[in-house]
Amino acid sequence: MKQLVVTADDFGADLAVNEAVEEAHVRGVLTAASLMVGASAAADAVARARRLPSLRVGLHLVLVEGKPVSAPAAIPDLVGRDGRFRTDMAALGAAIFFRPAVRRQMIAEVEAQFAAFAATGLPLDHVNTHKHYHLHPSILAAILDVGRPYGLKALRAPIEPHAVLAAVEPGAAGGTWMNAPAILGKWAALGRGRARRAGVRAPDQVFGLTWSGSMTAERLCGVVRHLPEGLSEIYLHPAKAAAYPGSAPGYRYVEEFQALVDPAVAAAARAPGVTLGGFSDFA
Repeated sequence: MKQLVVTADDFGADLAVNEAVEEAHVRGVLTAASLMVGASAAADAVARARRLPSLRVGLHLVLVEGKPVSAPAAIPDLVGRDGRFRTDMAALGAAIFFRPAVRRQMIAEVEAQFAAFAATGLPLDHVNTHKHYHLHPSILAAILDVGRPYGLKALRAPIEPHAVLAAVEPGAAGGTWMNAPAILGKWAALGRGRARRAGVRAPDQVFGLTWSGSMTAERLCGVVRHLPEGLSEIYLHPAKAAAYPGSAPGYRYVEEFQALVDPAVAAAARAPGVTLGGFSDFA
């Protein structure tokens, strides 16, 4: 059995993202979106999601490179002078792990973002984090503890089978340090086990790491055609504009949107043996 969740991250980051999410769900294969509750276009994203009851929406929890939900004065060690989250992930991660005061601020912000999502009235389909920061053990613990009363049932575990990538595009099993099995894979596997022991569903495999920001129609179609058995998630970053405030340099946002509405991708995703949905559809 092949179950597939196709997710758009950064829902709410900009109107260009929200427009792409709506169109990709209506016209294409997008089944889920991860909402940044503190982002500038979050209210617009929520309004669109309410018009699209079949779109499964989760929380894209942000603790770096974004705007907090808490007042900056309440989380001084998490933010810079501009009141936005810090960008030095390694140093911040060390502070969260070793300094109880910083860890308490992180937990408070996690709680604030779960509460903000709950206030939208949208059912919580899943949770993941910006830059996969939930691979940090203290952040994962906070999500599992705080999320339970908010209905947390599914969490992304970014474990990407490189054999599938190589079948789609020979030589594609490389990637950045974020994709190195010795770093990301180890912590992702530990996190997946920890989530499952807590009764939270985690996918068997996730695609979108190596080709983050460059999941073209050819790549997306290839991944779908080579899906392993079990529950898979493919995540993308679609937008109707090549860049927007806060966008990542080099990301091919428009191409990722086009991939989601590509007819060949739709045919592959709706082939016999593949079932599309959100995490809550595969409970």
